[in-house]
Amino acid sequence: MKRLFLLDAYALIYRAYYAFMRMPRINSKGMNTSAIFGFVNTLDDVLTREKPTHLAVVFDPSGPTFRHEAFESYKANREATPEDIRKAVPIIKQIVEARRIPVIEVAGYEADDVIGTLAGMAAQRDFEVLMMTPDKDYGQLVTDKIKIYKPRFGGSGFDTLGVTEVLEKWGLETTAQVIDLLALMGDASDNIPGCPGVGEKTAVKLLQQFGSVENMLEHTESIRGSLRLKVEENAEQIRFSKFLAAIKTDVPVEFEEERFVIEEPDVKTLVDIYTELEFRSHIKKLNAQFSMHNSQLSVQSDNSGMGSLFDNSQFTIIGTVGHIGAIR
Repeated sequence: MKRLFLLDAYALIYRAYYAFMRMPRINSKGMNTSAIFGFVNTLDDVLTREKPTHLAVVFDPSGPTFRHEAFESYKANREATPEDIRKAVPIIKQIVEARRIPVIEVAGYEADDVIGTLAGMAAQRDFEVLMMTPDKDYGQLVTDKIKIYKPRFGGSGFDTLGVTEVLEKWGLETTAQVIDLLALMGDASDNIPGCPGVGEKTAVKLLQQFGSVENMLEHTESIRGSLRLKVEENAEQIRFSKFLAAIKTDVPVEFEEERFVIEEPDVKTLVDIYTELEFRSHIKKLNAQFSMHNSQLSVQSDNSGMGSLFDNSQFTIIGTVGHIGAIR
């Protein structure tokens, strides 16, 4: 079976960065490499463990999205991106490109929307699609062919969430109701307001009763007590929250199947970058994985004692791709 993995880049980068918060990885140049190191570990783990046939890494664009334009306070409660992550992102993109994996971002749309669109296109071509993210919002996209590949909280490994798992988690009847759930209870991380006074349990009960936000708002007379007043007074806010929570599946992006095929990486470029970052363990992994196939590379022994990485070399890497400042 053709297996496509779509990685939510920033969600995974943040997770990697904060995983090392108590003991950040600082190299000899004083650079915090936690986000890069953790992301590379995650990417390598997926490639080794799951052996996807196709893969892409999707980034949020640098500018505002259509949600920001519609709602100025969208995600306004989030802290500014840590400077160490800002510096890490361009290098992570170089690493992904050296892996010959597509780096995708679409102006005006979040990674969620791009992934939702690509997942739908791939599913129509009989792909099994795994969306790699810790974000609960993706539950609305899950079908028999599209699943969430979720990093486990506070530990290693991943959980695969299909239709059954998503419905059991929330007590819903369809995965599309995840949008309605978020519209009612809101989402603090994205600053989606929802309906004041309605939490997860109440939202689930309302959806079990009415099926959708639209049907609920058409039959508010069936809601008991003060909850009816809350819903009626915030009807427009609930509708708008559903607009904000809905992941788009019609982003102007193409699923070029051949472009997403897993290929052997540009080992020389990866070694250059890893050497500059002082990722010795990752260089050793490259040696173990590709020395049998690619005998053209070696790294000249340096003060770190790494020594030669590839035998029978036809040329030698001396130095690196340049100072990190040049990379970013």
